[in-house]
Amino acid sequence: MSLDLLRDGTVIPAHPLALTADRRLDERRQRALTRYYLAAGAGGLAVGVHTTQFAIREAGLLRPVLALAAETVDAEANRPVVKIAGACGDTAQAVAEAELAASLGYHAVLLSPVVPGADEAYLLDRARAVGEVLPLIGFYLQPAVGGPRLSTAFWRAFADLPSVAAVKLAPFDRYRTLEAVHGIAAADRAAEVALYTGNDDHILGDLLGEFAGRRFVGGLLGQWAVWTRAAVTMFDRVRAARSGDPAALAELTARAAAVTDANAAVFDAANGFHGCIAGVHEVLRRQGLLDGVWCLDPAEGLSPGQAEELTRVTTAYPWLTDDDFVAEHRDDWLR
Repeated sequence: MSLDLLRDGTVIPAHPLALTADRRLDERRQRALTRYYLAAGAGGLAVGVHTTQFAIREAGLLRPVLALAAETVDAEANRPVVKIAGACGDTAQAVAEAELAASLGYHAVLLSPVVPGADEAYLLDRARAVGEVLPLIGFYLQPAVGGPRLSTAFWRAFADLPSVAAVKLAPFDRYRTLEAVHGIAAADRAAEVALYTGNDDHILGDLLGEFAGRRFVGGLLGQWAVWTRAAVTMFDRVRAARSGDPAALAELTARAAAVTDANAAVFDAANGFHGCIAGVHEVLRRQGLLDGVWCLDPAEGLSPGQAEELTRVTTAYPWLTDDDFVAEHRDDWLR
């Protein structure tokens, strides 16, 4: 049933990492974040991905972070929720991480494409091996954070792997997005592979558009790790627009640039995305869900002027936020 939800389309936040001031896992706040996403109406969670910080592996936090999210979902969700675990590294590491996720009850793996020196043939063989453990979600990652250029032929071959359930397209590039969709659409299994936008810079454009005869059914987004209740409401309006509601279409079209503007502040586009994780943390800190913006890497933090940009966009676009919702429930989530 959870994979059916993935194929139908839903809101999937990329789960952040809650740390204490000495950069240790803050279990209480980590669980609170998961409870927030569940209460906000998210249909899935992606854990152990870029927004969770890839460095959790070196810090020995991959298992506890995956386990906390899975336990919280299993104990408190009263509806289907797709549990997605990030996996990265070479074939042996990615398979081991998929096996860990499977043992914790995850439904699918979001497979990072970053393997230094790997060619497309290696990435396809690696995906086959990981897909023997859990269903796969492909990932086209933007170059600014290390993503490789992947050809149309690669995406066609990838979509034809029997284990592939979905692909998250996040190259932050219109041309590369179209190339990938053309490849997926040409695959024999095209109808079995759901498209998810990871293009945080073009969320509504992806969700409202049609690409090579295909639509993005949902989003798996770092942007949706903040203001998630508002994101769920926005996604409901997307579905209304797709069903022929002209008012919903007009509203979303008018707001598309504002969503991108807000993402530029959260992800720190002005500084090459240096503060993209800290920006997510800062929104959650202001809402009282996190205690600080600390990242595992002490060099990661807010860029100069980023906090002011966050204040600007939240003031300009109050409909994009969910501060009242969080304030009403925060103490319960932090219990």
